[in-house]
Amino acid sequence: MIKITFIIYEKCSLSGILSLIDAFTIANLWNLKIDADNRAFGYDSDTQLRKTLFVTEMVSVDGEPVNDNNGIVIKPDKAISSVENTDLILIPAFIFSEHIQKEPFAEILEWLIKNYNKGIPLGSLCTGSFILAMTGLLDGKNATTNWQFVRRFRKKYPKVNLTPEKILTVDSNLICSGAVTSIYHLALYIIEKYGSQQLASICSKSFLIDSGRESQLPYMAVDFQKKHGDKAIINAQQLMEKKYRENFTIDDLAKEVGLSPRHFKRRFKKATGETPLAYLQQIRIDVARKRLETTNENINEITWQTGYEDISTFRRLFKKHTSLSPKEYRERFMASRN
Repeated sequence: MIKITFIIYEKCSLSGILSLIDAFTIANLWNLKIDADNRAFGYDSDTQLRKTLFVTEMVSVDGEPVNDNNGIVIKPDKAISSVENTDLILIPAFIFSEHIQKEPFAEILEWLIKNYNKGIPLGSLCTGSFILAMTGLLDGKNATTNWQFVRRFRKKYPKVNLTPEKILTVDSNLICSGAVTSIYHLALYIIEKYGSQQLASICSKSFLIDSGRESQLPYMAVDFQKKHGDKAIINAQQLMEKKYRENFTIDDLAKEVGLSPRHFKRRFKKATGETPLAYLQQIRIDVARKRLETTNENINEITWQTGYEDISTFRRLFKKHTSLSPKEYRERFMASRN
């Protein structure tokens, strides 16, 4: 029997917890059916599989109820001090606040570190990765988070190897999931790890989740950084947005805003976090995404309209930024629009 412990706290998101509890309940039911079918056909069956595979519990720092982000009261099963054994600890997400601080989580962080040092894996749901990162355990490790908060995460935890394109990361018994519905990919990982590949496959179909999907890239909207105060660079960004279809060089752009190419590239990177070329590519790919979602124009037309003359270059860059070919992207997102 695998015990999964959710650590709840004030203003946490209840939906992710309940979704996972339901997922593990469904896994338990399918696990029993698999075992019954095996026995019916005369196959050897591990008697352990006939028992409930997953059990869950919710714990708070002091064992007292907490309010979720919508004011719903969550009643825990016990206090963290009463957790004698568990196989996995999961940290729920929260609706993001500008000023998340360590202080309210001090006891939780200490408890997480203590259990991790005892060999207990820790996992985070969506923005719960910010709390996991507070422990310092993610320093030097691979992690992911909700793609909408990548810039904040990197600024706050620069020592973490953040890979926001990933739906799920697992590194040294530290598990992170991406934006909201990626919790089902976390569920499938846990079900396969502690159950079986067969059970995970059945649950994948039950959840309507493509277990082979590994990237958040197709869903990530571009977040152009303009709150940096460098007027010359803001001017350059505006020029890129206006002239993205035109054939110009980065040196041409530097000259237009009155900077030497070398100085311009250095200031642009410092202000936006991107090189000028990467920034221009993001603008063009973002335009292409929107045209694929909203028009019936063919790929060649969109290629030329976004400033590319070579179709193979456009396709390569599009797949790099979205993990999908232009055709795959249109099939997925234009269909969902209708």
